[in-house]
Amino acid sequence: MQLGFSTMNTMADPDPRDLARMVEQAGFESLWMGEHSHIPRCRTTAYPGGGELPEPYKKMRDPYIALMAAATATTTLKLGTGISLLMEREIISQAKTISTLDQLCGGRLLLGVGVGWNKEEFENSNTAIPWNKRYRGLEEVVSATRRMFSDEAPEFHGEFIDFDPIWFEPKPIQAGGPPVLMGAMGPKGIEHAARWADGWMPADIALLNIEEDIARFKAQVASFGRDPEQVDITVVAMSEINRDLLLRYRDAGVGRTIIGVGVDNWDRPEVIEPLIELGASMIDELK
Repeated sequence: MQLGFSTMNTMADPDPRDLARMVEQAGFESLWMGEHSHIPRCRTTAYPGGGELPEPYKKMRDPYIALMAAATATTTLKLGTGISLLMEREIISQAKTISTLDQLCGGRLLLGVGVGWNKEEFENSNTAIPWNKRYRGLEEVVSATRRMFSDEAPEFHGEFIDFDPIWFEPKPIQAGGPPVLMGAMGPKGIEHAARWADGWMPADIALLNIEEDIARFKAQVASFGRDPEQVDITVVAMSEINRDLLLRYRDAGVGRTIIGVGVDNWDRPEVIEPLIELGASMIDELK
């Protein structure tokens, strides 16, 4: 099992170049950054974690630019969005950003994607896809983006996305584009992950029994005529990190676990380095 590290990616966090160097030198496989372009001041959507929205959500940097900075400071570290909100950007411009980043980082990019939880943010950024069709919308955005990454003269005609043949260069270094991991925990999101994503990326707080949950997911993948062994499973660890927990994930068939400081410490950069050291002490045993 590989170990990744995630950051809230605010100005209170270390410079992405410094953090990436630390993570790579410690032996981690990947570095992950999430995305919120903005947070509406008038908001009715409840924060999924309960209570007030944590302040760092309001201060997140752009993940693609930050990952490009991280790429300049590293050579082998994989760079992931965890997660990116693909429906909240203009699709062709976004595809250009992703393909350019994959080119410039040497094909090290991974795309964790999701539908998001903030309805007002979604509607501010998106006028074509209704909130109640966001899962279908994300599937269409991913399909159209993959066309741009793969076809010589890509075109797409769907319910929400529609464009005639275009020139689209550069293509990503990775054939067909970076792997797409679906960040999903509910039944509908998991069904989408099983049907069309390159991987499933749940948070561990939603896994009641990881062995049983993974077995059910693999059976669902197979029900769509896909090889379960070809669909990556990445767990975002929100529980307290310890050796027994990570070994259990490894033994359950998790291919990658992403660790990071918990929500209570998102604005405390001093806890980052000790957590990296803790993870580094277990990396060899987890392989």
